[in-house]
Amino acid sequence: MKKKPLKKPFRGKNILVTGCAGFIGWKVSQLLLDMNKNVIGVDNMNNYYDPALKRWRLKSLKANSGFNYYKADIGNYKRLKKVFDENKVDAVINLAARAGVRASVEDPWVYLDTNTKGTLNLLECCKAHKVKKFILASTSSLYASLDMPFIEDAITDSPMAPYSASKKGAEAMCHAYHYLHGIDISILRYFTVYGPAGRPDMSIFKFLRSMDLGRPVPLYGDGSQTRDFTYIDDIADGTIRALSPVGYEVFNLGSDRPFKLNHVIGLLEKHLGKEAKIKRYKLHPADVTATWANIEKAKKVLGWKPTMPLKEGIEKTVNWFIENREMIRKLEWVN
Repeated sequence: MKKKPLKKPFRGKNILVTGCAGFIGWKVSQLLLDMNKNVIGVDNMNNYYDPALKRWRLKSLKANSGFNYYKADIGNYKRLKKVFDENKVDAVINLAARAGVRASVEDPWVYLDTNTKGTLNLLECCKAHKVKKFILASTSSLYASLDMPFIEDAITDSPMAPYSASKKGAEAMCHAYHYLHGIDISILRYFTVYGPAGRPDMSIFKFLRSMDLGRPVPLYGDGSQTRDFTYIDDIADGTIRALSPVGYEVFNLGSDRPFKLNHVIGLLEKHLGKEAKIKRYKLHPADVTATWANIEKAKKVLGWKPTMPLKEGIEKTVNWFIENREMIRKLEWVN
């Protein structure tokens, strides 16, 4: 499918990408480098999941001469200020975040420090260095139990977990800095992102790992819950398109076609060639039972539309898993 050109393409050369060794940050950085942009990558390499996978991603980025890496935590303002002082920054894509709904219930403090305070630190640096474009990675978790498909102008002030609350705080901070300082801001609410080299704590990789080792697949609920699974390459494309000037806008980036977890498990069985043995757990009170993105705004304003069918995306994910099985089996996995 031919992609629509941007109405107002971003002309800047130097992009600061936080969370560059994370799943989405890595793919966004790759795509920017392929476009001959310079990427200033920031990542603290935390151990929320095994940093070995982050190092694997980071190694591929460091092979490019246009990539400049800083090991830094966005929660540390002085360290972050140094990065801005040493580089000309035309735009910031903030993909550094503490993710995970269930984990945020156990340790909410780190979510506040990274997701909300870290965003504030970046906005302050943008203000001081006159950086006029800022992208914030937010989350579909903000929609919680609202009517579907979720639309951007829905009221999202009732988050159900510290993770989504910390992201709502970051969104509110972005709006304040747009209003006060004229920073052009795109808020991106991502829907379940999957693909090669994805996060080990996400359902697809948990399922793959368990099936590959002949262990029971951990399934919360009965598997009838639905997710708007969105392929990583589509997400990266939409993120970069959001660099175009918009003023202040919120965009859903999702597939606009939710699937049941049981269907996804069936696709994994087919492509891995192994049957899943299911071990069921009670649905966590912070989990949502369904997600579905209305993406009309992203289509209209950004000229963006996902192109990867779930079946093909799962096949590519499984193939990467098989090709990198030796490295993956050495990872310390989140249970």
